[in-house]
Amino acid sequence: MDSAEPLIEVVGEKLRRASQLWLEGFIDACCLHRIIILCRRSKKLLIRTGQCFLLNGLIFLGSLLMLNSVIIPTLQWILPDQQSVINSHKLSALGATLKLYSFLRLGLIQLFYLFWFYPMYIFSFILSNIWYNDIAKHGFAAMGQSEPTAANPSRQNEGSFNTAQTGKSIGLGRVVIGIGEQLYSLLLINSFFLEVYATGFLPLVGKTLNFLLLSWMYAYYCFEYKWNLSDVSLDRRLDFFESNWAFFAGFGSPCVLAIFFFSPLVSYGVMAILFPLFVLTATGSVAEQDIYSQRATWKCAGLGRLPIFYAANTLSMKLLTLFPHESQEKMQQNKDL
Repeated sequence: MDSAEPLIEVVGEKLRRASQLWLEGFIDACCLHRIIILCRRSKKLLIRTGQCFLLNGLIFLGSLLMLNSVIIPTLQWILPDQQSVINSHKLSALGATLKLYSFLRLGLIQLFYLFWFYPMYIFSFILSNIWYNDIAKHGFAAMGQSEPTAANPSRQNEGSFNTAQTGKSIGLGRVVIGIGEQLYSLLLINSFFLEVYATGFLPLVGKTLNFLLLSWMYAYYCFEYKWNLSDVSLDRRLDFFESNWAFFAGFGSPCVLAIFFFSPLVSYGVMAILFPLFVLTATGSVAEQDIYSQRATWKCAGLGRLPIFYAANTLSMKLLTLFPHESQEKMQQNKDL
């Protein structure tokens, strides 16, 4: 019993640290005052953010509200399916009419989805992703960050190494390496998304795991824009992210809470509005300094690295085997760089 007490103390201390970092991440994501400061500094940022609100909030979510509040009730009034509106002695004679009304009503609603919502969804998805990149760039510029920043501020001795690496990568080689790294990053994130989707079907713990993985996924999405603009390599991003998994789980939680209980279309519309805001909070975040200042107060080792992307990385490497051998070598080299 006495031998178990030190283990219990260590586990309890790590849980306390994880909870502390989770709360730090949650609070960091909710620092919406950064958005106001950045938008005041950059008119272009304000315009792009307003366009996201207009497209995804007023047009997309407004169309959903109109469908559920106006169009569907109107169709139900014109083409009723409630038996209460039909006299009982006429029900047998008008049964076929009720079925026709139901068919017409459902058909008209599906046409509305087919010719309005689905094209609007695709258009919004493509345009919003372009705008997110612009928002991150304008926010990064508004922060006054023009020099690449490292993910770990404690590694001061890596500055000369990064400078040398940047010098060697100038020209076509740097472009090829950057493209290869972005392609592998895209493949990795899509593989992780499949993992997130699959956990939703697990019994009992499925919803909890889905919420946790979604939190990590959205947190990575938000910080990826900043890391791209800061020229942080993929390997260092993953190392920093997995080494500070509790903080990023907290940062992504507000994103997931905003959409977790809505239908898919409503969830997309809400996230399309909120996501650029979280991208800006991540851009203006000093998460690295916060994390390492917390670690400086700890007397023992940290929480350790959690292999969040292990399954996604394994799946990505399996998918790479479908490519020619030369392409695999290039992709692996880009990943290592």
